[in-house]
Amino acid sequence: MTGTLILVRHGQSEWNLKNLFTGWRNPDLTEKGIDEARGTGKALKARGIVPDCYYTSALRRAQHTLDLMLEEMGIANVTITRNIALNERDYGDLSGLNKDDAREKWGEEQVLIWRRSFDVPPPGGESLKDTAARTLPYYDAEILPLLKAGKTVLVAAHGNSLRALVMAIEGLTPDEILKREIATGEPTVYKIGADGKLVERVAL
Repeated sequence: MTGTLILVRHGQSEWNLKNLFTGWRNPDLTEKGIDEARGTGKALKARGIVPDCYYTSALRRAQHTLDLMLEEMGIANVTITRNIALNERDYGDLSGLNKDDAREKWGEEQVLIWRRSFDVPPPGGESLKDTAARTLPYYDAEILPLLKAGKTVLVAAHGNSLRALVMAIEGLTPDEILKREIATGEPTVYKIGADGKLVERVAL
């Protein structure tokens, strides 16, 4: 018996479009982001995927993405679990800044270290390691038991909270996960065995 895990990064947000560090700030989706979310919902429906359980973060852009997907899938009146553990990485003092302005203020090399190192947080914020420290225990406690029981679970979250999950599920190193791009609105589908281990990654 295998469970199915569908991970979806939210559609393009207003701050993605403006090239701003977003983190725990709460912009909504752009028109493109709405289209991306709807497109993913249509793709899941076309594959005949009907989740048993639904999870998202405490942030609007992920919640809106999930709502739009469910609308396209024709799914209503279900319980959606929202939890801060699935929030995007907190960018601290970088939040709300244009990425070019941040490079001007702190230097290109320093901003690159904050963005692309595993365990160096920006001032007042979280590293990917910090993000994993809150996301993975939540996954292990709340989501993994459902997958072990053969359930299908849909998670709409963020680039870095999903990176933390992908790193654990696929057994990637910090260097490997930092090179993995997770596009807005893009689903990643896994089959997870009764032992909690990855069986296969499924292409949609």
